[in-house]
Amino acid sequence: MASPSINIILFGETGVGKSSVINLLAGRKVADFSSNAMGCTMSSTRHTFSVEGRKFNVWDTVGLEEPELGVNGYLPAIEKSVELIRQLSDQGGVNLLLFCMRGNRVTATTQSNYRLFYEVLCGSQVPVAVVITHLEREQDMEEWWTRNVKSLEKYGIKSAGHACVTGIPGHKQYEPSRIAIKNLLVGYDGTAKYTMPPEAWFVQFFRIFGLFAPPKDLKGKKLQGFLTKKCGMTADVAEELVKKMDTKT
Repeated sequence: MASPSINIILFGETGVGKSSVINLLAGRKVADFSSNAMGCTMSSTRHTFSVEGRKFNVWDTVGLEEPELGVNGYLPAIEKSVELIRQLSDQGGVNLLLFCMRGNRVTATTQSNYRLFYEVLCGSQVPVAVVITHLEREQDMEEWWTRNVKSLEKYGIKSAGHACVTGIPGHKQYEPSRIAIKNLLVGYDGTAKYTMPPEAWFVQFFRIFGLFAPPKDLKGKKLQGFLTKKCGMTADVAEELVKKMDTKT
């Protein structure tokens, strides 16, 4: 009997090297590098790999940017996120998260990306592994993890596994990087799975970011319309949610 496929969300802010991670897994260029600064659209692309006889579906997302934009800036991300989780729910749910980050300081955007996917999208119930990129200057890439793991934990970034990599083809650390990322995937036992109703996700989004009150130009009937048309809620659920949010304003 064939093993079930594993659904993975690869996430992280723009420019951290998510395309490089996809190309590492493929062993060739299959993902284009993007200079798109409008990360809040948060579209996603599916890539499928077979590693040691197991099928992995990796959803390469465009990262959420600029936390200071507030709720209005996040609305397109909410819409795309609901679409993504619905799609994955139809295919068995989310099994694993891969958080991609540069091997330098943790920024506010780094933290907001982590919280959006791990805490909000998946309710802290899906294993999250960290992929640290741009480590080509390290003599021993694994040393980066040894030096920085405590700092990551201090920022609330938890990890069920990690891979330290460079995405530069031809670099002496490129092949070890391919091995590291593949070992990370095959080390996952495939037991976790998570789906979430869109309405529960939406409430959690506002709660996590401390934004329970809707933005000034999106409340009442207008907010209710957004929830039904863009987030797919029923009219009754949307109306109830708006009432609950209004009590917090």
